[in-house]
Amino acid sequence: MAAIDTAQRNQSGPLGKRILQGAGVGLIIVSTFLLQTGEPDPTWNKYWVLRPLLVMTFAGAMSGVFYYLMGNMRSKGGWHTVLANVLSFVVFAIGMWMGMVLGFAGTYWH
Repeated sequence: MAAIDTAQRNQSGPLGKRILQGAGVGLIIVSTFLLQTGEPDPTWNKYWVLRPLLVMTFAGAMSGVFYYLMGNMRSKGGWHTVLANVLSFVVFAIGMWMGMVLGFAGTYWH
């Protein structure tokens, strides 16, 4: 039981909070992109916009999970903290890129 308590103390915050933060950032990014678009192609499904919204939000949430999991490494201090933050950013950037590609495949990007 003590190992669980120690692991929970080393985390950077509640998991749910990190998931919501990551999902929120993903949602803001995709919403900004979608608001700048013009009229969609009439051959696309009426609900085509749901796919990029859901995929990007999910990708952001998974990036938040990764950030949470790096909390133990981050709590060690020094270069461990820097490495954990850099890895978290790289995973977030790759996740957002993959979310954009998967979300917009078949509509804007064919």
